[in-house]
Amino acid sequence: MRIIAVPLGYLLTWLYDFVGSYGLSLIIFTVAIKLAMYPLYSKQIKSTVGMTKMQPKVQEIQQKYRNDQAMMNEKLQELYKQEGFSMYGGCLPMIIQMVIIMGLFSLLRNPMSYIESEQMLLAIHESFLWIPDLAQPDKWILPIVSGVATFIAFAFSQTSQPGGNAAQMKMMTNMMKYFFPVMILLMARSYPAGLAIYWAGSQVVQIFYNIRFKKLKKKLMNPTKTKKKPVKA
Repeated sequence: MRIIAVPLGYLLTWLYDFVGSYGLSLIIFTVAIKLAMYPLYSKQIKSTVGMTKMQPKVQEIQQKYRNDQAMMNEKLQELYKQEGFSMYGGCLPMIIQMVIIMGLFSLLRNPMSYIESEQMLLAIHESFLWIPDLAQPDKWILPIVSGVATFIAFAFSQTSQPGGNAAQMKMMTNMMKYFFPVMILLMARSYPAGLAIYWAGSQVVQIFYNIRFKKLKKKLMNPTKTKKKPVKA
């Protein structure tokens, strides 16, 4: 994780030198990362909508070539290419987010391994709001905020699943909607508080993103409804 943690360390050091508060630096860092990832999230939504619209064509190919797996895959690839659809576009934001989380976790757990600035090494132990030491876990408030924000963000991201296994997918999604926030709450009780600030802040921003993307998804799924009627002379 050094290749990720070291640049993040430089960025946090620069932000700290600019604002003079480690907690505030983490908040600005979180917002900056989420804003930088906005185009990726937007592409993910468009990719999801494209896949939903393609489902009838996909099912038709699967039915037609159900006895010829090689031909089925070839025809599906042709369809994806024709529609400009990428199977990996929807996964990219999640992968980048996890890479950042792992890099930041390594940075905040072992700051002396990645940060050279002595001033910054001291700043990591600063107090912020009710938290006496950002390098130590906050046992309740931040974990609860992280869990609740994760639940709300997850709930806003839920959509109906096309296909014959919709009921099964809905059940699995509902399980994750409750399990994942509880897992985050429990894990955040052992995180450095600085990392919990990042996660809670990123989920709060994600809530607004998901509200925005839900409207965008409806617009993309029903483009004719959004067109204005011509004004009669």
